[in-house]
Amino acid sequence: MINTVTLNHPHPYPPRKTPFTTPFWDALAEGRLITTRFGRDGVPTFPPRNFDPASWNRNVEWVELSGRGILYSVTSVHAAPQVFREFAPYQVAIVDLDDGPRLATAFLGSVETPLDTPVEIVALRYTDEVAFAARPLAG
Repeated sequence: MINTVTLNHPHPYPPRKTPFTTPFWDALAEGRLITTRFGRDGVPTFPPRNFDPASWNRNVEWVELSGRGILYSVTSVHAAPQVFREFAPYQVAIVDLDDGPRLATAFLGSVETPLDTPVEIVALRYTDEVAFAARPLAG
């Protein structure tokens, strides 16, 4: 299970959902971070994919991730697209998850957060949607 952060406004740019990604979004709404892998020994991929881009294997298995990782990179966005302008400046990060995948996401921390800081992925519960972000682990 991952923690949830509740936000009292609608998502500024709702995520693109497809029939294939519905399990991901449903799990996120339940406080679980899941993704795909291919074969029992396969490495988890992120974002979830319906085929392995290396082998074209379509033997997809959904797996739960811990949601823990290490901060690889962080930056502050000042020149934001129109839909996010009211939130600027905001932080985005690249996180190396303990489970293998590397992902880019919103960051609920300072751009001054040292690299290699332990982080957690959290579900963001907007008034109309769910999304995710990373934040430094309290320690």
